[in-house]
Formats: sequence, C-alpha cells, structure tokens
Amino acid sequence: MSKLRIIKYKLLSDAKNVIGTANFIQPCQLKGEGEIVFKKNITIGIDPSPFLYSGYAYIEARNNNSKILIDDNVMINNNIVIISDGEGITISKDVLIGTQCEIYDSDFHNLEIDKRLSGRGNTKAVYIEENVFIGSNVKILKGVRIGKNSVIANGSIVTKSIPENVIAGGNPAKIIKNL
Repeated sequence: MSKLRIIKYKLLSDAKNVIGTANFIQPCQLKGEGEIVFKKNITIGIDPSPFLYSGYAYIEARNNNSKILIDDNVMINNNIVIISDGEGITISKDVLIGTQCEIYDSDFHNLEIDKRLSGRGNTKAVYIEENVFIGSNVKILKGVRIGKNSVIANGSIVTKSIPENVIAGGNPAKIIKNL
C-alpha cells in the first residue's frame, strides 16, 4: 500500500527543478518553481512511526528564487512540511527531524491589513546547522538559524536563532540548558 501512495504523490508533484533524490519511505509531494536539492543518504519518512499511512511529506520551493537544500545523512520523520517562498531553507548534514514538523522562510501574507490579500509577506532564510536534533511538532519560522549540535524540544515554536550546543524549547523557544 505504501508503494502505491508513494507513486501517487510522485505523480501529484510538479516541482520544476529537483536535484538528487531521497529515500522516500512516506509519500512526498514536491512542488514549486524553485530548486529542491537532495544530497546523499536522505530519508523522508520512518517505518514504524506515527502517520506513516495517514499522511505525507510536503516540500515546496514556491518561487523561481526559492531554494531548499537538504544535505547528507538527514533523517526526516513523517508528515514534514518545508516551504520556501523566498530566501531559502538549508538543512545541513546529519540532522534528525521528528514527526509533523514545519519549516518556513516566509510570513506568506503581508502583515499590513490593506495588503494582506494582495501583498507578499516578509521572507528571511532559515539555516539548520550540522547535527541538530529537532523533536516532533516543532515549527521553525523565517530568519532562524539553529546552531550545530543543538536540540529543539517537542512542540517548540522557534522564532529566533538558537546558538550551537544547547537544548531549547517552548513557545517561543528559549535555551533550557547547555550541552
């Protein structure tokens, strides 16, 4: 059943510029005009793990200038959402990401009331450095850099950069302790 769902979402994908490939355990829809780069040894979806059969991964480099780079040896659990609307998203080597995480480099809508429907939102690049461990149900918002070796606790909303070698968590995420 999973293989048929993987084929279905591959057919639903319309990404214009995908470089490399990943090992898709869970179905993944790739969308957008921009560039999606998969380096070596990337796994998207984990079996056994929640949401394997009830969801799918969604990765979109929305505009021509949008870029998503997923570097070597990255493991992403089920139901990931990664959307670049502008500056780009970089996930460095040896990163682990839990279930149902969301990573965005944009507000998507203008915050001014009269431009909310017609204007573009603010964008700012997201960088997740090497050997970061991101728990389940984490949201990482535009302009965030997570320093190498850091851990982001389950359910956190990361609105500001996190230095390397720390555990951070909460809403908004704050440093809990040094590693």
